[in-house]
Formats: sequence, structure tokens, C-alpha cells
Amino acid sequence: MSAAVQATRLERRFKGGILAVAGVDLEVADGEVYGFLGPNGAGKSTTVRMLTTLLRPTGGSAAVAGHDVVSAASAVRRSIGVALQDASIDPYMTGRELLHLQATLHGISRRDVKPRATALLEQVGLSDAGDRRVGTYSGGMRRRLDLALALVHRPTVLFLDEPTTGLDPTSRLALWDEVRRLNGEGTTVFLTTQYLEEADQLADRVGIIDDGRIVAEGTPGALKAEVGDPTLSVTLTEPADADAALVALSAYESSVPTKAGCIALRLPRGSEEVAAVIRILDGADIGVSGLDLSMPSLDDVFVEKTGRRLEGEGEGEEAPLVAEPS
Repeated sequence: MSAAVQATRLERRFKGGILAVAGVDLEVADGEVYGFLGPNGAGKSTTVRMLTTLLRPTGGSAAVAGHDVVSAASAVRRSIGVALQDASIDPYMTGRELLHLQATLHGISRRDVKPRATALLEQVGLSDAGDRRVGTYSGGMRRRLDLALALVHRPTVLFLDEPTTGLDPTSRLALWDEVRRLNGEGTTVFLTTQYLEEADQLADRVGIIDDGRIVAEGTPGALKAEVGDPTLSVTLTEPADADAALVALSAYESSVPTKAGCIALRLPRGSEEVAAVIRILDGADIGVSGLDLSMPSLDDVFVEKTGRRLEGEGEGEEAPLVAEPS
């Protein structure tokens, strides 16, 4: 498959010698959803700004949609859609007016501007709000309008910067569905997110950046498999049986239990081995009152690779910026 996004030893050094991005290598295939994760200050936003031509690299190279981000920046901008978290939208214009303006700026012919705006408003579920001022939109509505604005010129590569931060769960799921739909139509999606579940649900592959370098990359499943085996937590009927249970199950590697009266075992084959564990305990006359099989998560991967956790911020739906006149 050809590369929609490619970076080779990409670097950005700021005044004072601060190296924000220290030689990033990455490749995103056409039609892929690529999740880009990193703690604050890791170089994630700087990398995205270089890939979208908003910031000039100080070393290495990058190409998006087959165009160099420095020597062919205009071609890159014509090929990409960008929905940045801090994008400035005039709250006193309507959603439809903003779409008309965006379409005009992209050189879309006058006869196509209105039908294109109408189609996009319907696509992102804003048909009924298209003629309202954007300042009256909720946080979820503004994020959907951001997406529509990024899609006006039918880009082949879509950059989404933390698209669901601040949204309620229902709005978040709706935007996930829209990303899946766009990707199903062939759009390549480069997604930065503060939510590991979001990357797990949407991304074909995930890259983790820390201290300006890619520290892990692969499919969510492969990355989780690298962290360790599934863990089975066994709650015993009699807490005093814990030592005897560990002796009976000595063939399995144990880990620190979550609470008294429990044992925790690593099961390389996951659920396939649960029945064998129960048979062994039953044969040793040890009662079981509960079982919990947990799989490694992207959070575990993130902690192992960076030494810290990635926390999403802003769980609530944002209020409108401007009150709708009565």
C-alpha cells in the first residue's frame, strides 16, 4: 500500500536549542486510521503542525498525500482536511455561512457551494442548526461543524486533533461513527487523542510519542500483547485458602492479587485456560466465588512505554458561547 503520510527523521528545534521533535519516523498507509498518542509536551502537537504545513521542520523530511510539506506545502493543503482542537470559529456566523466561506476559500465553484454545504450539514447531523449562529452550538455541535469544515474540499487525508475532547459520551460515539464512515469511504485519518479507548476503537495502528521520539508503534492488539498476558483474578470462598491455591496452581505464574482472599494468575492463552484452573482448584477442594479475566489495555502499553498515564480531560458537554436571542 502507498503512504498517505510519511516522515523520515523529522525534527523541530525551537529557539534556545529546545528539541521538541527529535527525529520522528512514521508511515501511514492510504485508507488507514492512525492513532497518535503522547503525554503533554511529548512533541505530538508539534509533529502534527509540521505535517499540516503550519510549522516548518528544522530537520528531516515529511510528505503528505505524496507532496513534500516544505517544497509543496500548497499541494499538501489542497489534499488535507484539518480539524484542530483550538480552531477559531466566528461565533456570530451561522454554520451554513461558515461552510459557504470555507468552500469559497477552497475555490469551489459558486454553483456547487450551496449544495455542498447542505450535504455536509446533513452528513454531520446539523441540518436543523445550519442557520443558527455557531455561538449557540453546544460543544458536540461545534466539533461536528469543525469536521464538516475540514471536509468541504473532499480531502484524501484528514487530520483530527483530539476531536472528542469535552464531549459527552453520546456525542463522542456519534463522532466515532462518522470517522468510521469517512474511513470506510477511503479517507485516511490521522487522529490525535487523549482517550486511549478512542484509539483502541478507531485506529488500525497506534504510534506513541514521548520526549520527541516514537517509543512504540503497531496495531492496538500487538502492542497490548507485548505488555503481557491476560490476568485471571480468582476470588476464593475461604480467604485462608490463598496459599493452598497458589501451591495447587504452581504451574501458572502468579502476580500481586488485587485484594485479600484473591489470587491473580497470568494466562498466556487467556480464556482457553480458565476451565483448567477451575478443575485444579476443584480437585484441591478449594472453593471459588468469583472470576475476572482482564486483558492488557492500551493504558498498560502507555504506562510501560512512557512511565505515566494518559488522562483525557473535559468530560462534560460544553455550553454555548453566545445566547440565542429569544
